[in-house]
Formats: sequence, C-alpha cells, structure tokens
Amino acid sequence: MLQLGAIDPIAFSLGGLSVRWYGVIIASAVLLAIFLGTNESEKRGIKSDDIIDMMLWALPISIIGARLYYVAFELPYYLKNPAEIIAIWNGGIAIYGGLIAGGLTVYWFTRKRGLNFWLVLDIAAPSVIIAQAIGRWGNFVNQEAHGEATTKAFLEGLHLPAFIINNMQIDGIYYQPTFFYESMWNVLGFILLLILRRRKGLLKRGEVAFSYVLWYSFGRFFIEGMRTDSLLIGNTIRVSQILSIVLFVGALVLWIYRRKKYPENPYYLDGAEFSKVA
Repeated sequence: MLQLGAIDPIAFSLGGLSVRWYGVIIASAVLLAIFLGTNESEKRGIKSDDIIDMMLWALPISIIGARLYYVAFELPYYLKNPAEIIAIWNGGIAIYGGLIAGGLTVYWFTRKRGLNFWLVLDIAAPSVIIAQAIGRWGNFVNQEAHGEATTKAFLEGLHLPAFIINNMQIDGIYYQPTFFYESMWNVLGFILLLILRRRKGLLKRGEVAFSYVLWYSFGRFFIEGMRTDSLLIGNTIRVSQILSIVLFVGALVLWIYRRKKYPENPYYLDGAEFSKVA
C-alpha cells in the first residue's frame, strides 16, 4: 500500500501505458552491464558483438528463469491467479533463478561460438553484480524485499537519506531496508572484483567468477535471514540461504580443484590468448 511521502511506482505514462520505475531501473542496470561487458571483452580478445549476441539470448532467458523460480515456490498463489504469472512489473523475480538460467545460457552460447566459458564468465561477473546492486532499487520503489519492523530512529541512525526512510514506512510501520544492505554489499563486491582482476599473476581464468559467487552468496546468506518475504521450504527453511551455502561451498571446491588439476591454466589477464577450456 502506497503511503504519504512514498515514491510513486509509476515513472511516467504514455497514453494509456504506465511505465513503472521497477522496469526503468532494471533496464538501466542491463544497459550498464552490457556496456561494461562489451568494453572489457575487447580488452580480453573477445569481440563485443559476441557479448551482445550472448546477452540477446541470456537476458530474456534469465528473466524467465528468475520468474519461474519465484513462481515455483509460490505455486499455490499463482495457480489461483494465473494471470499474475507474467506480471513481473509488480516484482516477484528471484535472482538465483535468473543466475542459474543465465549461466546455462552462457555455457550453451560459448560452446556454440567456440568461446572460453570461464573467460566469458569472468568478463561478465562485475557487470552482473553491479546490475544486481542497481536492480535492488526497483524493490525499494515497490516497497518489497524489506526486513523486519524497526523504528524511524534506527533508520535515522544509519544516516540514510530522508527519501529512503520515508519509503521504508509501509502501513505506518518502518522496516529494515534489506534492499539497501544488499545493494551496498554488491557495490563493494563490484569494486573488489575490478581490483582483483587487474592484479597480475593473481586470478586465473574462472576465478573472477568464483570470487563473485563467494562474495555474493556470503552476503546474501546473512541478508536473506533478515528479510520477511523469503521463499520457504516447509515454512521454515529459506531457499536462498540453502542455495547460498551450496554455491559458496561449490565455488570454493571448484576453485581449489581447478588450481590443482589444471595448474597450467592461463591467468585472466592473458585473455583469449590460450584456448584451453579447463
């Protein structure tokens, strides 16, 4: 329910069509991700056209995957309201579903084009995490993805701008801005990934992507525990927390395995000079 002082979720209207801030923010995040990805790909020896072509496949499939993931865990509601399944402008997409669908699409595309899967993931990782940081502000406008009830004094103690505090008041109650916590965590992750992948002799091919998974899943585990709208299994187990643990452990194990099994793998900064697909 929209409150006095809250942000209008409608950005503007064209005739009878209302364009929501949620869509504007997501679109902006995608455009930035494409710009960053294509700029970096040229430096690493991969044509920007390949990255753009990949995004034309990965983006819609990721959105579908994110929505289906969410719908699957809220199936009773959507069985009663099937028309709402496509209403993603009202929120209700799960980033992990999008990442899984997008990752599978990238794997298929790189195999088809003869590109190195791990190198492409490394190029994409910082772009993805900054897009996630921006995308969380769509949740903010929709007044969703928030935490437990809190006080205005607590929010003011975080030195948040007034517009954030005002929009965190829903039905007269202030809530924890978990969207903000995750957005800032992702911004820090973006900066960290940019620093790490520029260090010569540090990260091998695939390890920028592993760093992304480790960073994001670690932060998401704790932030998810604060949210009130988590997807649940059996009304007690938070799906995203379980998946965060699986991804964190999986990325760490795979990182160690590839270092030992393929010590000759090139470093990220070597770009596409070598064609090994380990």
